[in-house]
Amino acid sequence: MNNGDASSAPDPDFWAPRPCFCEPVPEIFHAAELLDRAVDAHLGGEHGRAEHLITKANMPEVRKWVESLWGSKSNQIHRFRSVEGAQPVLDKNDRDPKREPSGDQKLQIINRDRYHCRFCGIPVIRAEIRNVMRRHYENALPWPRTNAGEHAAFQCLWLQFDHVLPHCRGGRTEIDNLVITCAPCNYGRNYGRLAWTLEEVGLIDPRTRPVKRSTWDGLERFVGN
Repeated sequence: MNNGDASSAPDPDFWAPRPCFCEPVPEIFHAAELLDRAVDAHLGGEHGRAEHLITKANMPEVRKWVESLWGSKSNQIHRFRSVEGAQPVLDKNDRDPKREPSGDQKLQIINRDRYHCRFCGIPVIRAEIRNVMRRHYENALPWPRTNAGEHAAFQCLWLQFDHVLPHCRGGRTEIDNLVITCAPCNYGRNYGRLAWTLEEVGLIDPRTRPVKRSTWDGLERFVGN
């Protein structure tokens, strides 16, 4: 773990606030484009082409980026420091008893944040959409019990609902304390099995930045086809 002292971090900008742990690589957006085209092909009845595009989106460069945030070498990009007065980890009995947002809360958050990670800005896809697509293209979209075997793009673009102030640190499961993130940004903040605050990891509060707008629909149009 890097505590940012002079010997381990000679760069004076080491603790300059940053929007995300690691800038997304171009292949992530290319993979999202391939999946978007795959949905168009599926809806057009071109199932062979859709399967080819889904397979092509399973890129090793995307997996490498994901692993840099939550894999065995993720300590190379993470920064942790003690912050005076930071909220401690609470006993389970003292936390908000509601851990997961309700369906209505999730809908409101999606309507506000759309389908982009509020930290790194990459497109995201709900697990429900991934599961529907798997039923049609199981061979092209592997999703076993191990991270290493999961389809890299769907793993990377997996939509999460993240507590800005972590739940175990006293964060409430309320819309104002929840944002949409990709799985790597969400799980990356739990490095070492501790949910770190934004200040402890040197991240800018994503709620202070505008929501990213684009034509990306999270592949939602696939549902029902």
